Amino acid sequence: MISLLPRCRPTTRRRRAAIAMAAACGVIAVLAASLPGVSPAAAQPAVPGLDVSDRQPVVDWNAVASQGAQFAYVKATEGTGFVSPDFTSQYDGAYQAGLLRGAYHFALPNQSTGAAQASYFVANGGGWTGDGRTLPGALDIEYNPYGAECYGLSQSAMVSWIASFDDTYQALTSVWPVIYTDGGWWDTCTGGYGGFASQDPLWMPTYGPDGSTLPAGWSLSTISQYAPSGTFPGDQDMFNGATSQLDQLAADG
Repeated sequence: MISLLPRCRPTTRRRRAAIAMAAACGVIAVLAASLPGVSPAAAQPAVPGLDVSDRQPVVDWNAVASQGAQFAYVKATEGTGFVSPDFTSQYDGAYQAGLLRGAYHFALPNQSTGAAQASYFVANGGGWTGDGRTLPGALDIEYNPYGAECYGLSQSAMVSWIASFDDTYQALTSVWPVIYTDGGWWDTCTGGYGGFASQDPLWMPTYGPDGSTLPAGWSLSTISQYAPSGTFPGDQDMFNGATSQLDQLAADG
């Protein structure tokens, strides 16, 4: 097992600026939903949610639900050597409180192949089922908290790594994963590759210097992570569409 820092999202120089302003305002500009087959014109006011990891080991999910959250993403795995010790309690707790829930995987592309990490993710809670309550798993791929910004991969190698994860996850679950990333890292480490946008919903941080920069290929963000703290435990998120569209994502992947 590799040695890992207990974190939900790595703290990076690009993503932690302007936090105070985001927290104080408590608002976010609402974008149209970017789900494949959903017209942006049909989008409605955003739906509140959150994401948590082992940094929030105890979550009162009933309180979270009473405060208005309707969905949650929970960290399941990292690389091929770490499973969050709190994943099961968090994932089940969100479900029992009536939230839609999904799992996310923190990518370490320098450690093993995309296919290996997708398989590890699915084997340790990151799968999907068409029960109408489970969101597609998410690939969290961003600045490396442990070393080289792009994990030592060239731009073409990074695109190939993501494609390997993407294709393997879809083959194992029948749905495409959500991709969590930001425009600055994506441009630097993939060379602005736009080939995933037609199939993978985008989840991106909207605070900090890169908060308004969409990764290449996507015209809108399906989920916005707008602050690292706030009403709910962990990071604060918004699904940029109607509740019915969020339900559609859970039902159809």
